[in-house]
Amino acid sequence: MSKELIDKIKPNLDKTTEYLKGELASLQIGRATPSLIEDLTVECYNQKMPLKQLANIQTLDSRSILIQPWDKSILKNIEKALGHSKLGLSPVVEEDFVRLTIPPLSEERRKELNKIVQEKMEECRISIRRQREEIWRRIQDLEKEGKISEDDKFKAKDELQKVVDDYNRQIEEAAEKKEKEIMKV
Repeated sequence: MSKELIDKIKPNLDKTTEYLKGELASLQIGRATPSLIEDLTVECYNQKMPLKQLANIQTLDSRSILIQPWDKSILKNIEKALGHSKLGLSPVVEEDFVRLTIPPLSEERRKELNKIVQEKMEECRISIRRQREEIWRRIQDLEKEGKISEDDKFKAKDELQKVVDDYNRQIEEAAEKKEKEIMKV
């Protein structure tokens, strides 16, 4: 019974790690990648849509991204969305595409990005901790109701902690990888 509770938490923990990976991929690290802007929301057709649904996004080199919208009439909308984003990039509209040039990172910006990585990692750890506490509370309730023994309760606690430790390790590995990427000159 407690095993089922632990198995039930795993999809939520997977979502938490995927969220972190997505957030880390969107950090601008001085290298052009489509993941930097593909989820940026653009206001067009009286709704908000992710950029990847509106245009072809490709990297020309390590510092340039080319955005070719399928509908040329939304070029200004894309430019506006890029200009208002937290990325701090200046889009250049040319004929029927938008060009973004990624500036090299300063040492100060690298340190800021590392702080952001740490904040995102801590957000995920807190989420995992909350989920662990919820499942632990349910396991304790099962023991109080007499559905599992005290020994089973503590076995379940150990099993739950192993799962949580595994996900925390995944989060730390993703953050370390991103920090190394950021500090690489």
